[in-house]
Amino acid sequence: MNDKELEAIRSRCEKATSGPWISYIEGRDIECGSSFIQTAGDDLEITGASTADYDFIAHAKQDIITLLDEIERLRSKEA
Repeated sequence: MNDKELEAIRSRCEKATSGPWISYIEGRDIECGSSFIQTAGDDLEITGASTADYDFIAHAKQDIITLLDEIERLRSKEA
């Protein structure tokens, strides 16, 4: 993966609604209402998503930035 591709991924992450994103699953985390992902902006509700989908999407906001930072750190050690 080249620098341009990594920069495009980081740009998409930075343009998305601010985090952290947290999944709240009906019956697991909350008792009434419906499952949603809490963000710094509007909450996200996803039709047809499984609990695993909600957790994956919510964590992706933080996880992708962490992975990009680690790639950058490892590449700087090689230079």
